[in-house]
Amino acid sequence: MDVQSIKLGLVQKLLNVNSETVLKKISQILDKEVVVAYTTSGEPLTKEAYNKRLEKAEKQAESGDYITQEELEKEAKNW
Repeated sequence: MDVQSIKLGLVQKLLNVNSETVLKKISQILDKEVVVAYTTSGEPLTKEAYNKRLEKAEKQAESGDYITQEELEKEAKNW
């Protein structure tokens, strides 16, 4: 079975679901898998992976592990 067939089958099943609880569970599963961003190299990121990267960046900023705009511009001149 190919991806399109699976998608169509799922849509048909979803249309017949009347349980709010079941639909919320399905939605939570899908939310974890949906691509919400891409890295600069084009790698897709799920919401979970994106949030982990944000947390890492915040910790780096809080600890002073970053370069300023001026430092970046100076460094870029040497490329």
